[in-house]
Parts: sequence; C-alpha cells; structure tokens
Amino acid sequence: MRIAAAQFPSVPGDIAANVRSMAGLVREAAARGARFVAFCELAAHGYALEPITADPGSWLTEDDPRLEPVREACRETGTAALVGCAARTDGDRPAITALVIGPDGELLTRYDKRHLYGRESEVFTAGAAEGRFTVDGVRFAVAVCYDNRFPELARSAAADGCTVYAASSVLVEGNDSFETVYPVRARENGLYVLVANQVGPADPGHCPGGSAVWSPDGARVASAGAQAPGLAVVELP
Repeated sequence: MRIAAAQFPSVPGDIAANVRSMAGLVREAAARGARFVAFCELAAHGYALEPITADPGSWLTEDDPRLEPVREACRETGTAALVGCAARTDGDRPAITALVIGPDGELLTRYDKRHLYGRESEVFTAGAAEGRFTVDGVRFAVAVCYDNRFPELARSAAADGCTVYAASSVLVEGNDSFETVYPVRARENGLYVLVANQVGPADPGHCPGGSAVWSPDGARVASAGAQAPGLAVVELP
C-alpha cells in the first residue's frame, strides 16, 4: 500500500479553488499508486483566521456539497483523502477539522484538533475525540499541527494498533518540527509519520512545504520538496 502527503498553495477564502486543487492531487497521487493522500491543516479554506471568523457560511459540514469534487476523485480512483477544513460543531464556533473521505466517497472519520495554538483559541472549539480509520487493513491515526507537540497522542496511536500517524499541519519557515517532533514521534512509537504542510503564505508567515514521511526508525523516507506543489509518496512494507 502506498500513502502520500500532498502540498499546494491554499487560497485564503476560496474553497472552490482549493477543492479543485485537492481533487487534482488525489488523481495525481492515485496515478502514482497511492491509496491514501493527506492535505494540510485548513486546506479547504487556507490558513487565514479572519475570513473564517467573518463568514460562518464558509464552515463546512461532514457531507458538504462543496467537497463533492474531492469525493468524486476518491470514488473515481479508489483513493482515500484527508481534507483539512473549518467545520461546523454543535456550538457557535467551528473546529479545525480533518475529514477523511474513503475510497467510496463516504466519510471514514472526523477528527477535530484537540490542542489549539495562539489565536486559534479565540476562533475555534477544541476537539476531544481521537481520530482513527482503516484503509486496506492499515490502521491510521490523525493529528493536526500543534497536536503533534503532545507525545501522548502518538503513544495512544501506537497502543491502538495504528501503523500510520497522519499529521496535517501549517508550519512556517524555521519551524523545528521537521527535526525535533516528527522523526521523534516516528522513532519513539514505531510509526510511519506522514506530514502534509502548506506551501506559500498563511496567517503565521510563509510556509515552505516540505511535506514528508518518516519511517518507524525516524528516517525521512520521502519529501515533496520545498516551495512548490507536490507529493511525498511511500510504499508501506
């Protein structure tokens, strides 16, 4: 089974354009044999908090018709996709959510970011549940960006029989997570750690891409490169 981390420049506030980009990358990942592809934190909206706060109509639902192009690409290729977005909750704030769409276009799981960072706590509601799903017999765990600074999430994933830890993120130039967080989570827990990062501007600053996969020994085994759209693809043994 092959898995992929995808990166592209999310356009702030332009859900339709971002969904089209993700649908295209699902097809590209599938053409390279991937059965699962992950996108960055808030990929459907772009990481810009003001537009999300100002327009509750932009908050997505689990069956939102605006995500249909991604669902269609998943059905067409038999590929699962993790889509980062701002999603509705039962309260008056959205969550920073990872919606995992299965190869049949149906929702496999929803994960809401549990550890909010900085101004996120003024805009979003934190989640409480763990995200788990299975594709082709491989069990996955989900985390979003700042979550990965909390080692207990990866420990829980390993204890729950997960093989892949999918970490959807928005990391700016100079962030040390690529050296001090992701390889450590992989090595300490015997997990494949897959990170999808933003390319281009975001509220915190410029994001360099660098989406990658680390193997259970902590070695980086694939990278999508820097500053351009692309994919990091790895075949699991």
